[in-house]
Amino acid sequence: MVQEDNQKMNEENNPTHRGPWGHIIRGMWRSPLGLMGVTITTISATLLLIGVVIDLLGFFDNPYAGFFTYLILPAGMIIGLLLIPLAAYMRRRKWYKHGISRDHLQLNLSDHRHRRWAILFIILTVVNVVILGIVGYEGYHFTESPYFCGKVCHSVMEPEYTAYKNSPHAKVGCAGCHIGPGASWYVRSKISGLRQVVAVATDSYHKPIPAPVEELRPAQHTCEECHWPEKFHGKRIKTFTSFSNNDQKNPTTTEIALHIGGHNPVTEAFEGIHWHVSDNVEVSYLPANEKRTEIARVRVKSPDGSETEYVNSAVEIEEGEHHEWRVMDCIDCHNRPTHIFKMPEERVDFGLESKKINADIPGIREDSLKAIKRDYESQEEAKKLLVDYLMELQEARHPEVAQKYEEEIRRAGEYLLEAYLNNVWPRMDLDWGTYKSHLGHQYADEGYGCFRCHNWEFANEEGEIISQDCMLCHDMPM
Repeated sequence: MVQEDNQKMNEENNPTHRGPWGHIIRGMWRSPLGLMGVTITTISATLLLIGVVIDLLGFFDNPYAGFFTYLILPAGMIIGLLLIPLAAYMRRRKWYKHGISRDHLQLNLSDHRHRRWAILFIILTVVNVVILGIVGYEGYHFTESPYFCGKVCHSVMEPEYTAYKNSPHAKVGCAGCHIGPGASWYVRSKISGLRQVVAVATDSYHKPIPAPVEELRPAQHTCEECHWPEKFHGKRIKTFTSFSNNDQKNPTTTEIALHIGGHNPVTEAFEGIHWHVSDNVEVSYLPANEKRTEIARVRVKSPDGSETEYVNSAVEIEEGEHHEWRVMDCIDCHNRPTHIFKMPEERVDFGLESKKINADIPGIREDSLKAIKRDYESQEEAKKLLVDYLMELQEARHPEVAQKYEEEIRRAGEYLLEAYLNNVWPRMDLDWGTYKSHLGHQYADEGYGCFRCHNWEFANEEGEIISQDCMLCHDMPM
C-alpha cells in the first residue's frame, strides 16, 4: 500500500513520470523491434481485410493473390503481434542489464487508467481473433480448393489439373479424394505439402509425378463416401469403338457385359468384379515394384476368417528392395479415376466418330497419328507446328485432295492440337502412355490390369491357382 501511495504521489507531483505499463507502451514506439511489430501487424491486418473483401466480391481470379491473402498476410499479422510483447520483454531485460530500476508490472482494475488499457486490450484482442478466425476459415477452404491445388503450383500440377477438369470427378474437390474428412488427414496432408513446397522451390520434384501416390488415404474413407460397394450388382454393357488406317469410315464395334458384381440382393452372395472389395472379404497383395505392375504374393481372407496365400513363382523381389503388403481397394483397379490421360489412337478414333476429323479425307487417320505422336520439344512448339505438319503430310500424300479439304484438315489439326495439349507435357516428361490404367487388360504386356494377378502363375500350397477365366468378369451381352 505504501508503495502504491508513493507511486501515485510521484505521478501527481511529476506529470512526466510513467509507471511500468507506461514504459512498456512507450517502448513499443521507441524500440525498433516494437515499432517493427506494430508496423507489420497494422499493414498485414489492413491488407488482409482488403484482400478478403476483394476475394469475397470476386474482383480477382488469381491463385497467388489468394495465396498472399490467406497464407502470407495472416502469418505476417501473427508474427507482428508476437514481436510486440517480445520487444517489451527485451526492453525490460535491457533496463535490468544496465541497472535501470523499474517497478513490477501490476494490473489494478480500481485504477481508471488500468481499466481503460485493459478494455482496449480486450477489444483489440477480440478484433484480432475475429479477423484471424474469419481468415483462417476462408484460408482453410482456399487451401482445400482445386484452384489452390492446381494453380498455386501451376508448373508442377498443370497436367494433373488439366486432366482433372476433363474428368468424371471434375465437380469433386481434390481434398475429397486426396484427404477426405477429419482433421488428422488434413494435418498430415499439409505437413506433406511442406515437403512438396520445398521440392518445388528447389526444383527437385519428380518429372513426371510418380504414380501411384504414396500414403494415399484408403478408398473406404474417400471413394466409398459416394460409391457404395454394398450396392454394386448386375451387369453393365460397355462398348469399344475403333477404326483402322485401312478403313477409317466403318468402325469396329465390340460390346461386352461387365459383371459389376458386389452384393447380390437376391442370393445374398458377393460376386463379380467388385467381389474384391466386398464386405468381410479382404484381398491384400505384396507388390514387387513401386508401380505395382508386378505382384509377388496375394492373400485372401474369407468371411469365415480363413486365409489363403497365393505365390507367383515367376516374380522375385530384388535384393535390397522392401515393399509392404497392401490391402486392395478401389484405387488398385481404378488407378486413374480422375487424372485420366488418353492415348493417341483413342483421341484420333474419337475424332473420326464425332466427325471432328473428316473420314472422307484419304489417309487422314494415319497422318493424324503421325502428327499427334510427333516428338515436340514443348507444348509451345506443338502449337506452332502440329496443324501445319498435318497439312504437310496431306499435301505430300495427295496435293489436290489436300487443297480441296484444306479447311477441314486444319480443323482436324486444331482438334488434334487440343488433344495433345490435354495429354502431353514435354516439360514434365509426360508423354502418351506415361500413366496407364489398370482397368481391363489392354496393357497387360506392360504389367497393367487384371492379369497382374489373374495370369495362371499364382498358386497356393494345395496347388489351387487364381483363375484367368474370362467369364469371371465379363461375357457377351444377351
